[in-house]
Amino acid sequence: MLVTGASIAGPAAAYWLERIGYEVTVLERSPEPRLGGQNIDVRGLAKQVLERMGLRDAVLAANTGEVGTRFVDAEGATVSEFPAEAGEGDGPTAELEVLRGELARILTEACGDGVTWWSGDHVVALDQTDDAVTVTLAGGDEHAFDLLVVAEGPGSRTRGLVLGEEQPELKRLGMYMAWATIPRTDADDDWWRWMTVPGSRSVTLRPDNLGTTRATLGFMSDPVGFEEGTREEQVAELRRRFGDLGWEVPRVLDALEAGSELYVEDLTQVIAPTWSRGRVVLLGDAAWCVTPIAGAGTSLALVGAYVLAVELSRLSPGRPPTDAFARWEDWMRPMVEDAQDLPPGTPRLANPETRLGTALLRVGTKVAASRPVRSLAGRLTSGPDDERGLPDLPA
Repeated sequence: MLVTGASIAGPAAAYWLERIGYEVTVLERSPEPRLGGQNIDVRGLAKQVLERMGLRDAVLAANTGEVGTRFVDAEGATVSEFPAEAGEGDGPTAELEVLRGELARILTEACGDGVTWWSGDHVVALDQTDDAVTVTLAGGDEHAFDLLVVAEGPGSRTRGLVLGEEQPELKRLGMYMAWATIPRTDADDDWWRWMTVPGSRSVTLRPDNLGTTRATLGFMSDPVGFEEGTREEQVAELRRRFGDLGWEVPRVLDALEAGSELYVEDLTQVIAPTWSRGRVVLLGDAAWCVTPIAGAGTSLALVGAYVLAVELSRLSPGRPPTDAFARWEDWMRPMVEDAQDLPPGTPRLANPETRLGTALLRVGTKVAASRPVRSLAGRLTSGPDDERGLPDLPA
């Protein structure tokens, strides 16, 4: 079996597919392990998946150390706060907060000898028969596999080869986000500090466990091609949009101009009409990107990888994999659709254009931070969950 993509969904799928008896090859486009990335979290049923993998303690040990979330004003003064231990369930800061690269490393290292790793190549063509999927790689090699799992990002090119004319809806949310890794200073603490200012702009700073600080700059905008620009153009655009702000913003912009790590994205949901075609199945962001606004992408990837393995393990002898893929999609789709069903006005309401809107938002966070409301918020942000519970792998 071939799995394309070695971020979160790919290694998780490789682990479980090897567990049920497949020989798995993971293909990653990048020539080197992709160990960068920003803060992600594991919530809801995905915690149980980590427990079944025996990895919960490893993820806890790699936690970023974030102690909670503070909303701050334009000068950095605290408006409201949500300690990590508050509420019934996870709040804005989850119990399992980890860097994307750290979780990818943990998942990769958990895979056994039955998983082979290829890097620096990608699929440019594929052909299916009733018995196999033959892929052609950019380097020119051809390989045949029983199954193909496309565990790539929201802009997956392999997905385009699989679905042909039946491409997914790409639902833009109207917001750009830029993630940066900058040097940690004495001004930093272990809180996720979140500032929203007029002009539909937000700036956040988060701790990590590697001695640096993770910054995010977000702004509402019509499509301007921000994500397609050169790094120099992107930094200049961020300076233009955020250069009038105080607090820690000048430091973030200066660090970017000095060469700090930068990744930008036009937040877009992927809503695919189907997640499989023949012997090929889409998994994670390639199938259902929910965007960071939903806060569920990592958890859905982990749950999706596990349930896919469960359904394949239940496949009756002689039956095609499409049977398992259909049952898997039936199980996962309600959970994904729930994550993509954002409250009306999201993310605009959390990024007001006016001073009045910003002031009202700050009042709203104060109310939400009160103990009764905070307890309810913890339950509402506990992540992808389901009354069915996780299915069990056959003994």
